[in-house]
Amino acid sequence: MSTHDMHQTNNENTLYDGQQDPQFQNPYVDIDEWREEPVRHRYVHGGFTGTETRFSFYFPLEENYKGRFFQSVYPVQGSENAAQFQIEGIDNKIGFAITSGSYLVETNMGGASSDVTLVYRASAAVALYSRVKAVELFGSHRPYGYIYGGSGGGFKTMSFLENTTGIWDGAVPFVIGTPMAIPNVFTARVHAMRILKHKFPSIIDAIEPGGSGDMYAGLNGEERQALEEVTRLGFPPKAWFAYEEIGDGALTVLTPAVMKMDSGYFEEFWSVPGYLGADPESSASKARIQFRTVITEIVRPSKQGTSGTSSANNMGVDEAWKMLTEAEENIPYFKVERVPGPEAYLDGAFIRVVSGEAAGLKIPLGRINGNVVTIGSAFGFFASVQSLEAIKEGDELVLDNSDYIAIQTYHRHQVPSRDYAVWDQFRDENGEPLYPQRSFQVGPAVAFGGAGSLQSGRFQGKMIVVQTLMDESAFPWQADWYRSKVQEHLGESLDEHFKLWYVDHALHADTSSDGALDELHIVTYVPALHQAMLDLSDWVERGIAPPASTNYEVVDGQVVVPVSAAERKGIQPVIDLMANGSVRAEVSVGETVYFEATIEVPPNTGEIVTAEWDFEEKADFSVKAELLHLNEERSQAKANETYVFSKPGTYFVVLRAASNRKSGYNDFYTQVPNLSRVRVVVK
Repeated sequence: MSTHDMHQTNNENTLYDGQQDPQFQNPYVDIDEWREEPVRHRYVHGGFTGTETRFSFYFPLEENYKGRFFQSVYPVQGSENAAQFQIEGIDNKIGFAITSGSYLVETNMGGASSDVTLVYRASAAVALYSRVKAVELFGSHRPYGYIYGGSGGGFKTMSFLENTTGIWDGAVPFVIGTPMAIPNVFTARVHAMRILKHKFPSIIDAIEPGGSGDMYAGLNGEERQALEEVTRLGFPPKAWFAYEEIGDGALTVLTPAVMKMDSGYFEEFWSVPGYLGADPESSASKARIQFRTVITEIVRPSKQGTSGTSSANNMGVDEAWKMLTEAEENIPYFKVERVPGPEAYLDGAFIRVVSGEAAGLKIPLGRINGNVVTIGSAFGFFASVQSLEAIKEGDELVLDNSDYIAIQTYHRHQVPSRDYAVWDQFRDENGEPLYPQRSFQVGPAVAFGGAGSLQSGRFQGKMIVVQTLMDESAFPWQADWYRSKVQEHLGESLDEHFKLWYVDHALHADTSSDGALDELHIVTYVPALHQAMLDLSDWVERGIAPPASTNYEVVDGQVVVPVSAAERKGIQPVIDLMANGSVRAEVSVGETVYFEATIEVPPNTGEIVTAEWDFEEKADFSVKAELLHLNEERSQAKANETYVFSKPGTYFVVLRAASNRKSGYNDFYTQVPNLSRVRVVVK
């Protein structure tokens, strides 16, 4: 199907209302019971006869019910019970829905299917049937309905609203991509990580508070080009602090899928001029490994993956793709005669069997531990697990990273239409691509296959998009791309139906921070997401307009926001922190350091309710800040503190603060946080 045909699937004249769909005329309930955890609610589970579609409803007490439901849309079709495995703190979807007077809807979206429309048709059927059950429980009414989903679930959320009518009244897509996101956001990132792997400490130091500000200092020509390329494509430089943790994301999973769709690329990359691998002096050619070894022993475990929670229930925006990699079989590992040296670049490599009965088999490399080689996971691989039985001792293997290196510059050969301005760096002065182009664009095919359509920006209802400014996987500018599509259809009425809020100091994952590294650099955007759901419902049900969209510009691939909260808008507080009057203080051991912070929330978005200090990078935030509110609305405050360092070193002092919409209301589900860092060098 062509990209044009994909776009035609959500024509206004073919919007789906779900009323007469023959697949979904026979619902059933197999569980209906009261549960006490995480809060008291009525749990209803069931499905539709003759289909794989399943659902779970979580209803509040009647006296708390406000006549609406929230429907969580996950990145992949998986479990209708995912919320039951996310019950800690602010990540608790059931707790948030119930305490806000809503019922929660979950579905497996019909399960795996070759029918791309099933994902939204099944979800619509579940939403419609949830209204039937709500009427049974609470009397005659039409519950308002709102969907929300992030990453791949964001694609689906937009598709659902764009392709249906009368099902949902509004949507909150978050950390969203564009039809060109896959695999290009990952390829550009991993290419930079391979080239810059020894330079990240200096890059990070330069862009930290009190650094030089020049992240290109000390880089050679190739390194500078790699960093410029990924930055202009939209990767937010502040996210490099977590380069070891973010790794290659889903790229190893996606590589075999791209290989199926565009197999010729992986040969032409190494032979056709214009591709990086065709240059024998390129870093790609120098990093290429085709290492031969021989199996000395095959170990076949009796059981694999017997511990831990199934990833089918772990549906967060950073983890859900992993469920695609689970194998039902017992996977062997190999002992081999010899292995590559420790400097070999084996990320994403494959094992090729080149002799014996299994010759020609190609499987992903897991890891090398001593002389043990394990098998890794990749989408599209496990269909051939049985062929592993053909591998025997004495068979020759080649450990080959050729394909993974090749895919790292795939984005150069996928130049899309001119509305994707970040690809202008790969066009000449006449707008023509600088590099050879593939005849097939993978991104739109992946987006279409996962969501049932490509984003058009044409929808009924209202929408608030939540995007993060440090998103390493859904580059921030992509939300602006979607805003532009919505504006094409809504024109001057855009603001009456659409808002876009950016959240600073937050990565891609839709879970609260965990661990010292995260706590000192990032905050969770989940409370902003919750507030967006509540504001969306007020917008639809009561006509109360949400706070204004964030004020921003897109400059050479980077989203730039004003410094002050009043100018920035959105709903997140902004902190201006100084140490001895600057973002960098140099002091002696035992010398008092004076910290002063001004905290401000955008107009009419609530009050500052809490702030806390971390001085020695312990991430315990053990010192509660004394807030001096500067206005009657409590939307501006100061926090001052002193500290004495007893040991030399470089410290990053962090102040974390949060705002809440309602005066004196300390619901942690909607406490929107931010942080600020300063550098203190103690001699």
